Amino acid sequence: MSRLPPLPRSRGSQIYLGQLVVVTIGLLLTVVGFWRAGVATIGASFLVASLLRAVVPQSHDGMLRVRGRVFDVTWTALLGAALVVLAFNVPGQPG
Repeated sequence: MSRLPPLPRSRGSQIYLGQLVVVTIGLLLTVVGFWRAGVATIGASFLVASLLRAVVPQSHDGMLRVRGRVFDVTWTALLGAALVVLAFNVPGQPG
């Protein structure tokens, strides 16, 4: 019987993995036809990841250490906000 691999030890890596899971859920929502909910879910995951990245201690950066904290927080917040705004402002399509 196979065992699942252990979770990453660093908080930064756990944040990254969690965001990957939520983005996958958002993509699945988009594929099955709930595109607005899917895009909003992906955007919200980026906003939450941005907040978490801002507060994670440097000793727990993990995989996130390759980029700077300011870059990560700024980029993910802007991307998340843009996706959420897009999800709620694109008009419905006829038909």
